[in-house]
Amino acid sequence: MICALVCALGLNSMLQCVVRVSHRRLNAGLKREDVVALPVATYAAAPQQAPAGCAICLSDFSDGEKIRVLPACGHRFHVVCVDTWLLSHCSCPTCRRRLSPLGAEAPLEMAIAP
Repeated sequence: MICALVCALGLNSMLQCVVRVSHRRLNAGLKREDVVALPVATYAAAPQQAPAGCAICLSDFSDGEKIRVLPACGHRFHVVCVDTWLLSHCSCPTCRRRLSPLGAEAPLEMAIAP
């Protein structure tokens, strides 16, 4: 009975380790060269429209400020904010749409509508 309990606990620990490692691998960030290759735009506020902002730092964009647009979903963020995020995560911080390294899938190479 004790032997079965020890075996069950050992198996449980091993499965938890496998799940943790696979989860960590799925959430690994992008390489720096892939992050830097993402499009950068200059923000210009539209007249009579509420100012847009960065969902990471929660501050509004200013006219002329450089922002990074994620091609997979079109969400916009301050370059510094989203670069830091993408180095440790491989998804959009707003919608969690998964981004792929350049050349792996089409979403990062899609054209972005103005």
